Amino acid sequence: MRGPARLLAVLALLAGGAWALDRAFPPNLLRYELRAREVPARDGRLLAVWPAAGGVWRLHTRAEDAPPHLIEMLIAAEDGRFHLHPGVDPLAITRAAAQWARAGRVVSGGSTLAMQAARLLEPRPRNLRSKVIETARALQLQWRFGRAGVLDIWLTLAPQGGNIEGLRAGALAWFGRPLSTLDPAESALLVALARRPEATRPDRFPEAARAARDAVLLARARGVATQAEIALAGEVPHQRHALPRHAPHFTRDAAAPATLDLDLQRSIEALAARALHGLPPRVSLAIMVTDIATGETRAAFGGEWMAEGRAGALDLTRAVRSPGSALKPLVYALAFEAGVVRPDTLLEDLPRRFGTYAPENFDREFQGRLRVAEALRQSLNQPAVALLQEVGPMRLVTAMKAGGALPRLPPGAEPALPLALGGVGVTLREMMGLYALLGREGGGAIEARAARMAARLLVQPLPGGGPPGIAWKTGTSWGGRDAWAMGLDGRHVVGVWVGRPDGTPMPRATGARLALPLLAQVFARLPSAPLEPWPLRPGPTVAAAAPRADPVRLLFPPPGATLPEAGRVVLRAAGGQRPLTFLVDGAPLALDRARREVGWVPPGPGFYRITVLDAEGSSAGVELRVR
Repeated sequence: MRGPARLLAVLALLAGGAWALDRAFPPNLLRYELRAREVPARDGRLLAVWPAAGGVWRLHTRAEDAPPHLIEMLIAAEDGRFHLHPGVDPLAITRAAAQWARAGRVVSGGSTLAMQAARLLEPRPRNLRSKVIETARALQLQWRFGRAGVLDIWLTLAPQGGNIEGLRAGALAWFGRPLSTLDPAESALLVALARRPEATRPDRFPEAARAARDAVLLARARGVATQAEIALAGEVPHQRHALPRHAPHFTRDAAAPATLDLDLQRSIEALAARALHGLPPRVSLAIMVTDIATGETRAAFGGEWMAEGRAGALDLTRAVRSPGSALKPLVYALAFEAGVVRPDTLLEDLPRRFGTYAPENFDREFQGRLRVAEALRQSLNQPAVALLQEVGPMRLVTAMKAGGALPRLPPGAEPALPLALGGVGVTLREMMGLYALLGREGGGAIEARAARMAARLLVQPLPGGGPPGIAWKTGTSWGGRDAWAMGLDGRHVVGVWVGRPDGTPMPRATGARLALPLLAQVFARLPSAPLEPWPLRPGPTVAAAAPRADPVRLLFPPPGATLPEAGRVVLRAAGGQRPLTFLVDGAPLALDRARREVGWVPPGPGFYRITVLDAEGSSAGVELRVR
């Protein structure tokens, strides 16, 4: 075998042996892979960081994350021939050995960045045996990952003092800014910290930190930095910054989507902090902003994070509470859909009993005759209950479920008229979905025109000022336990809840007093997208309760009927002005509208609301059950 062929054979044998050793003894990458969890905002900026196991703030850092001058400093200070050697620098090792022989002690270590990366991956006692292992691992790391991979490992694991690891984490902790924004002096401090992280911590040993930083600046590009440049470097930071932790209740979930707007989130958190400062110690609040078109959350404040007395560990956007009158717009939208009333229909707000149920208004007064639009804006209770009686509680429950809300009723209770006044448990997140139905003009759960009509009726000036064109509604649960304000414009839904997490009453609390001012301030932080109010006719129309010579009525089924599941049911009506329209849970049935009956096949067991409408908008309805 000739010389070149023999050389190739030897090289092939060595490469094969290296490959076999690499597979038999792979590097332990556990520390490199066990990193803090980062949650990005929708624009990619860092929204929140959750530490790795053991409370270590270790952030993945790549060379492209750092400014070029930092990489130059790092190589100049730690491994001047980084781009030339295979992971181990024979010249540096020879020099270190000679210095050790002359001085009788270690003068320079001769470690390359690859050797340091090996030590950071698997920390060992500083002795000769460890040095031999690190040397072998350095060759392996650079052979396996290349120089870029070695840099990534070093930049990710480099200690930065205390429980901070990685230069991205160091930049956030010591300067409160991304690594890419650091100037040469700031970059030099992070490189210096990696050498002696505890002895040069700037918050504890500022003079040592400054001296170490200046030494790195001098080593930059083999002494290019001048004393004047060092003099301009200034002081080192004297305290650590907290790493980003925005929307903690939202981002602690590992599956949290990157939909939050960082700037808006910061603004909402600052607003909530000021508001909490003016509330009693046990009272908390929650705020949400969602995009109507996509349903994505743009900002979320779930309470004062980990605050004692305010249930700070709980996400109050998920707390099940009574919405009070904030649910009324959905009742009105369903009444518009069913044709029971129009915005300019006259209603009577007078004392009335619904069986054993006799609702009163908040101020215990009655307004007499007024238009539907005013009844909704004034949040009157009697008209809302009367409309729900016409629509049917089951229709409301169906619409709520379609909007993503799971109505929570007392055990064994059936949907009933108190639902109109908030007699049901929902969360703020679910209320956001229900108001999004109005903003999306029904979203398939409600007829589009009816949803649009209800939303536009709520457009009115915000007390105390605020952006125009906002549709809003407040709600107060029984006993002042919950204060709500819900609103929407052409782009966003905003929800605010104020209350005690334990559900105890708040004296004199109302949605208008506690939640509505916050709602106005949130909308002031959003891009303007005003809604136009619903155009009302100048004069009154026929009252919904006006007497008729022969009012429309259902002959079959009778009220409270129970029907077997199988088989066709014939719905029959009498009276009223034809043509008639029959509806099941608000959905019309196809028929010859000149007739007074229609066939219907129940889709399955459950409760159904049957309504008949005549040509003048009068209606009659019953509830039935199919077993």
